[in-house]
Amino acid sequence: MADPDTGPTGNPGFVRRIGLFQATAINMAQMCGIGPFVTIPLMVAAFGGPHAVIGFVAGAVLALADGLVWAELGASLPGAGGSYVYLRQAFQYRTGKLMPFLFVWTAMLYIPLAMSTGVIGFVQYLAYLWPDMTQTQGDLTGIGLIVLVVALLWGRVEHHARISVLLWCVMIASVVMVILAAFTHFSPHRAFTYPAHAFELTTNHFWIGFAAGLTIGIYDYGGYWTTAYMGAEIKDPGRVLPRSIIYSIVGIMAIYLLLQIGTLGVVDWQDMLDPHNSASSSVASAVLEKTWGKKAADVATVLVLITAVASIFTGLLGASRIPYDAAREKVFFRPFGSLHPRHRFPWLSLLAMGAIGIVGFLVGRHTDLATLIQLLTTVVVLVQALGQVAAVTVLRRRQPSLRRPYRMWLYPLPSLVALAGWLVIYGYADKDSPGRHPIEWSLAWVAAGCVAFLLWARYEKIWPFGPREISEEYLPDVADREPESDADPGAGPVEPAPA
Repeated sequence: MADPDTGPTGNPGFVRRIGLFQATAINMAQMCGIGPFVTIPLMVAAFGGPHAVIGFVAGAVLALADGLVWAELGASLPGAGGSYVYLRQAFQYRTGKLMPFLFVWTAMLYIPLAMSTGVIGFVQYLAYLWPDMTQTQGDLTGIGLIVLVVALLWGRVEHHARISVLLWCVMIASVVMVILAAFTHFSPHRAFTYPAHAFELTTNHFWIGFAAGLTIGIYDYGGYWTTAYMGAEIKDPGRVLPRSIIYSIVGIMAIYLLLQIGTLGVVDWQDMLDPHNSASSSVASAVLEKTWGKKAADVATVLVLITAVASIFTGLLGASRIPYDAAREKVFFRPFGSLHPRHRFPWLSLLAMGAIGIVGFLVGRHTDLATLIQLLTTVVVLVQALGQVAAVTVLRRRQPSLRRPYRMWLYPLPSLVALAGWLVIYGYADKDSPGRHPIEWSLAWVAAGCVAFLLWARYEKIWPFGPREISEEYLPDVADREPESDADPGAGPVEPAPA
C-alpha cells in the first residue's frame, strides 16, 4: 500500500503537513497581496469611472468557475506541480509530454514575472513613506526584497506554512483597516455617480474596457491555485484542496468588493487617473490619509508592504514546486528534480525563479504595469487556462475510474463559463494593449516552446522520436503498485484502465 505521505507511487519526497486553515491562508495571502492596492486605479482607468466595480465582479465569476476546474483536478491528482500533473495525465495519450513541457516552459517565465508585479507594487507603496526615493534606490530595494523572500523560503515547508498564516493575518488587518476607514467616511454620491454613457453595452468602447477589467480582475484573484501546486504536501488533499480553493475565492471576493466600493466612496475616481496624485500609485494610503489622517495612512502603508511580502512569499513557495515534478518525469532539466537533502524542498527551482523574478522586476519598473499584466495573462491563457478546461473533460473520458473525491458542481457549466472568460481576455488582448501585440508575443513564445520540446524530445528519445510513455499512477489499480524502473522501449502505449 502506498504511503499517503509520499504520493501514489510510493516514492519518497514531499511530506503532507499542510492542513485546511494553512492551505486557505496560503491561497488568500497569494490572491490578495498587493494586487488590489495597485490595480484599483488601473481598473478605474479601464472603465473610465466608478463602474469599474464590474471588473472585480466579472473577475470573481471567472475565478470561481475556473476554481471549480482546479478543485476537481487537484482533488483527483494531488501531486507536486499542479497544472503540470493535470496536463501530463490528460494529454499524454496523443501528444506525449508536449503539453506538460509547454506548461513548465511558460510557468518558468510567467510565474516569476507575475511575482515581480508584486515587488513593483511594494516599491510604489514604499514611495509614499519615502517620497525622495530615486529610481536606482527603488530598483535595489526590489532586488533586495526578492533575495529576502528566497532566504525565508530556504527551510522546511511547515515553517513556511506558519509564516504564511502570520502574513495572512497581517494581510487581513491591512484590508480591514482600509475598509473600515473607507466606510466610516463613505460617500454614496461619489461611489455611485457614473459618467454619461457608462453602460452603453452596444459600444465597442464598453467591451474593450470590460475585457481589460476582466484581465485585471483575474490577475487580482490569481493565486487561488497556489496549494494545487503543493498537492503533494497537503493533508487529505481530496478534501482540503477543493475547500481551500473555494473558500479562498469566496473570501477574497467579499474583501475585494468592499475594498473597491469603499475606496470609490472616499477617493474621487478622477484622482486615481492623475499620475501626480498619490491615489494613482498608493490608493490605500490615500484613503487613510483622507479619513483618519497621515499617521494612520503611514500605518496602513506599512501593513500593505507586509501584505506584498506575503503575496510574493506564498507565490514563490507554490511555484517552485512545478519544475521539480517536471524534472522527475524527464520533461525539464534533470537537476531541477532534486530536493534539498535536509529540508526537502526544491532548492534549484527556488533559486531559478528568484533570479527570473529579479529580471522581471527590473523590466517592469521601466514599462507600464497594466501592459505587463496583459502580457503575462495572455501567455498563461494558451497552455494552462484553456488546457485545464479541456483536461477535466479529457480525464473523465480517458480515466473514468480515477478517484474523484470532488466532482465539479453543475458540470460542464463551470468549464464553459471559464472557457468563455479566458477567450474574452485573449481575444481582446491586442486592443487592450495597442502597439504591444500580446497575442503575437504569446504565440511566438509557445511556438518557441514547441521547438524547444522537439529538441528535448530528440535528446530524451521520447515521442515523437520514441514511444509515448503512458503514466496512470493515480488510477486505483495502479497507485498501490511499485512503478517500473524504466519503460520498455519496444512496448506500445498502455491503454487506459476500463471503468
